[in-house]
Amino acid sequence: MSAIEPIPPIDHGLLRFLTCGSVDDGKSTLIGRLLYDTKAILADTLNAIARTSKKRGMDAIDLSLLTDGLQAEREQGITIDVAYRYFTTGTRKYIIADAPGHEQYTRNMVTAASTADLAIILIDARKGVLAQTRRHSYLAHLMTIPHLVVAINKMDLVDYAQDVFDRIRDDYLAFASQIGINDVRFIPMSALNGDMVVERGNRLGWYTGPTLVELLENATASHAEHNEQFRFPVQYVCRPQESANPELHDYRGFMGRVESGSIGIGDAVTILPAGRETHVKDIRIIDRSLPRAFAEQSVTLLLDDEIDISRGDMIVKAGEAPTVAKEIDAMLCWLSETPLDPRRKYLVRHTTRDSKALLGRIDFRADINTMEQQSAERLVMNDIAKVGIKLAQPLFVDRYTVNRGTGAFIVIDESTNNTVGAGMIL
Repeated sequence: MSAIEPIPPIDHGLLRFLTCGSVDDGKSTLIGRLLYDTKAILADTLNAIARTSKKRGMDAIDLSLLTDGLQAEREQGITIDVAYRYFTTGTRKYIIADAPGHEQYTRNMVTAASTADLAIILIDARKGVLAQTRRHSYLAHLMTIPHLVVAINKMDLVDYAQDVFDRIRDDYLAFASQIGINDVRFIPMSALNGDMVVERGNRLGWYTGPTLVELLENATASHAEHNEQFRFPVQYVCRPQESANPELHDYRGFMGRVESGSIGIGDAVTILPAGRETHVKDIRIIDRSLPRAFAEQSVTLLLDDEIDISRGDMIVKAGEAPTVAKEIDAMLCWLSETPLDPRRKYLVRHTTRDSKALLGRIDFRADINTMEQQSAERLVMNDIAKVGIKLAQPLFVDRYTVNRGTGAFIVIDESTNNTVGAGMIL
C-alpha cells in the first residue's frame, strides 16, 4: 500500500500591501514584527539589528530597524523613502511597502500605493484620527487600493481598552463616509508586543475578529477583483535573424507583459492602432508553449497573420478595445522639485507607448489635508490635481478605476529624462 501524499498548501498568490499613517504610529515596527514572527529574517541580519538596539540602550530588539534602511532615516528615527520588503507565510507571498508619514513625502506614498492591493493605515491609540490619517486614507482611496485595514496600534499604552478602540473606529468611519470609503476593516494591536499581528496574544480577548495576518492571507489581489479585459502592450518584436539564438526563436513574435486579463491559443485579437483582426497561433515562454497566458506573465505571442506591429502597439481581444484617445482627463501627482510649466511640452509614457503632451488645463488642485478643491495655475512637488492633457500620438487607455495597468501613466521631462509626474486616467 502506497503512502498517502500530503496535501500541498493552498497558494493564494502574491499580495502587495502598503503601510502608512502618521509619524511614529509604528509602521516600521509593524513590518519588523511581521518579518520577525513569520521567521523571514536571516540570522545575521537579526544579530546586526540586536547589536544596534543594544548600542541604543534598548532591552528588546528594535524591529523598526529592519525597514528604516537609509542612514538619514536611522539618524532621525523616521521613514523618508519607500522601503520594500518581501516575506512568505508558506501559503502566500507578500511584498510590503513602508510609505513615509510626512506630508512632504506625498509623492513617495503615491508611488507605493500605485501597485498596492491593500493598505494598512496605522493609528496611534493614544492620539486617534489625525490629519495625516485622513490624508493617507484619501490618497489610498484616490489610488483605488481595493482594501483598507485600519490598525489601531499601541493598544498596550492604553491598557488594551475596548472603549478607546470603539471611539477611534467611530471617528474614522464618520470621516470615511465623507469621501466614499466603504471596504474598511479595523484591528486593535500592539506591534511592539505582537498582539493581533501574527499571534492573537492574550490581552485582547474582547476582539473576536481575525488577526492582521489572517486578513492578509484571505485578501484578494487586484487582478482577482473582477474579470479584467485582456491588455497586451508590445514591448519588443522578435525576429529570427535578430535573435541571439535564432534556432530557439525561429519565428516572428511579439514580446511583452500581460497587463490584465488572459489570452488563449485560438482567441481572436485586435491590433491597435491599426485595428486589424487575427487569431493567436501560439503563446511562448522561453522554449515552451503555453495554452493560456494570464495577467503579469511575460510571454511572446505568435499570430496567424503577418501584420505590421511595433513597440508601443497593443494587442487586445476582439470586441474589447480600450479607448483610443488624443486627449485625457487625469488626476496628476507632480513629483519634481521643478514646478510644472503649462507652456512646456512633456513626454507621457503609457505602458510601452510614448507621446509628446501639453497640459491643456488644470481643473483644480486637491488639498489633501482638507479634501477641498482649489484653483491653481501651476503645480509644485507633491501637488495632486485634476488636469486635461493633449497628446500628439493616440494612447490606448482605460479608466484607472477599471484597469490600473492601462489607466496609469508617467510624465517625463525630455530635457533631463527625469520622471516628473504620475497620473491616473479618469
